[in-house]
Amino acid sequence: MLNRRILFFFVFLAVFSTAFSLGAEMDVSEEDASIFLDEFNKLLDSLKGENFGLEIFLHNVEIALPMFIPGFGIVWGIFSAFSTGFAFAAIATTNSLLEKIPPITMIFTTPFGLMELAAYSIGMSRSFLLIVGILKKRSVLQQWKQTVLEIGIVIGLLLLGGIVEAYMIETLAGPNVTLPKVN
Repeated sequence: MLNRRILFFFVFLAVFSTAFSLGAEMDVSEEDASIFLDEFNKLLDSLKGENFGLEIFLHNVEIALPMFIPGFGIVWGIFSAFSTGFAFAAIATTNSLLEKIPPITMIFTTPFGLMELAAYSIGMSRSFLLIVGILKKRSVLQQWKQTVLEIGIVIGLLLLGGIVEAYMIETLAGPNVTLPKVN
C-alpha cells in the first residue's frame, strides 16, 4: 500500500512538472506579457505586508486544497501547473536573464519550489486515490485518516515554503520587489 502511494506521488510530481514545462514553453507576446505582469504585480502588491510569508502561504493553500477533491483535484493541479509555467513564460518574455534558465530548474533548485511541488503532488495523487476508491465503490471515509494526515503535511510544507520564499524574495530583491515593466 505504501509503495503504491509513493509511486502515485512521483507520477503526479511528473505530471505537475510536465504541465508546468508545457506552460513555460508557450510563446507570449510582449503585449500579453505586459498585461500579465501588471496583474501579477497587483497580486504581489496585495500580498506584500508585514506578514508576507503568511500571505504567500495562504495564497498557496488556496491553490493546494482543491487538489484534494476527488478527480477535480487532478485537473485543478494540471491547470495550476500550466498557469504557473505560463507565468514564467510571460516573465521570461520581458527578462532576458530568465530566457537563459530552463524553467523547470526554478522548481527543482529552490527550497520553496521543492516544497510546493511536493505539496501539490501529494494533493493531486490523493485526489487520484480518492476517485479510484469511489469508482471501486469504496467509501471515501476509509481514506479519511490518510487524507487528513496528507492535508496536514501539505499545510506544513506550504507554511515553511511561504516563509522561505518570502525570506528569499526580501533578501535577494529587497523589500520593494517589482517585476520588470514592459514598455
